[in-house]
Amino acid sequence: MSSYTPYYEFNRKKWASLRNHTPLPLTEEELDNLKGINEEISIQEVEEVYLPLTRLINLYVEASQQLNTATSSFLKTDDKKVPYIIGIAGSVAVGKSTTARLLQTLLSRWDNHRNVGLVTTDGFLYPNDLLEEKGLMKRKGFPESYDTQKLINLIGDVKAGKNKVEVPIYSHLKYDILPNEVQTICNPDILIVEGINVLQVDKENQVFVSDFFDFSLYVDADANDIERWYVERFLLLQKTAFQSPESYFHRYIDLSEEQAIKQATQIWEEINLKNLHENILPTKGRAKLVLTKGPDHKAENIYLRK
Repeated sequence: MSSYTPYYEFNRKKWASLRNHTPLPLTEEELDNLKGINEEISIQEVEEVYLPLTRLINLYVEASQQLNTATSSFLKTDDKKVPYIIGIAGSVAVGKSTTARLLQTLLSRWDNHRNVGLVTTDGFLYPNDLLEEKGLMKRKGFPESYDTQKLINLIGDVKAGKNKVEVPIYSHLKYDILPNEVQTICNPDILIVEGINVLQVDKENQVFVSDFFDFSLYVDADANDIERWYVERFLLLQKTAFQSPESYFHRYIDLSEEQAIKQATQIWEEINLKNLHENILPTKGRAKLVLTKGPDHKAENIYLRK
């Protein structure tokens, strides 16, 4: 980013100083359970990057709660609490899911917002049989492969104070929506919505998913680094999850390492890289905060919109 931007720019050391003695409510064991399959994130990184971030978000949530109370008092209404909505975007394999899980855990340890829900937009992908019917399997993850209106309706219901909403569940093992299975979100203080498409806009619609966000975060990295992480993850999954006969990618288990790298690279270039350049990366400038990662997968710089 240039020196003339609408963002405050922080390197990791400067950002870490903003923690201001915020306690670390997380153990090494809990952190291990939150990490992605090939991600290395340390307690030190949590302290230096994510604790200042949760402190900032807490300030925003507290201000929002106070404003909602003052507004209800002014209007002489007895409205329910208004959940604070956070959107997290970024490329496939960049680590946004780990970021979302980590923020959910850390934010839920603050007294004024214990109930923190997490929804991933994978659950709003159309089922594979419908994608096959529409000829969209090779564009899975592109905007047209999602039931965006269903996602908008759900977030709207949460924002309006609906006590309970049901979210479709997506299986990464089966690479498909699980029919008749749902995740229930009950009256959260904060709802985190994570997915590659959450900051995208559509000229054909008047309402966007991001219209409901109070705070948005984009996890960024160099495309070459993300490709390497994607391939590394593919190789790890080939030796683990792909071994299950139920895995959609079970057919890849007998590939040699060279063949597996070639296959993963092809998937990356034909689908994920194309989607990154066409649909995901252009939304980075719409985020309130951009967190950039270096080649070692560690957060390096933070950009906060003024």
